[in-house]
Amino acid sequence: MTLQLEFVLHAAPDRVWNIVGDPGRTDWVPGVASCEFDGTVRRFVMQGAGRLSERILLRDAARRRLEYAVIESRPPLASHHAAIQVDAHPDGALLRWETTVEPAAVEPFIRNSMEGAIAQLRRVLATESN
Repeated sequence: MTLQLEFVLHAAPDRVWNIVGDPGRTDWVPGVASCEFDGTVRRFVMQGAGRLSERILLRDAARRRLEYAVIESRPPLASHHAAIQVDAHPDGALLRWETTVEPAAVEPFIRNSMEGAIAQLRRVLATESN
């Protein structure tokens, strides 16, 4: 099952990328109790969801593209691959976020998490511009 969401953000693409493209930065992700990033794998403790580990597959600053896969979660996922792409838009930045995940039954949780992260990202961008 693949989710493809797009969000227009009223900020320069590089500002958005500096937040979402930093694997160790989690202030834009709701529910993160802690995060460790070793350069390849980031490990989260999520409030209400427990431990989660993601392998960073690609971080291309020139293209403003980040790809990652969940490699450990509770309950375990059969597969997970996600990509975040930040491009220029007439109103600021266009963030495209695509996630392919199995089992499909987790789609509502994944969609809610993505939308919650974008809402939090908007708050971080507003706070940092002040």
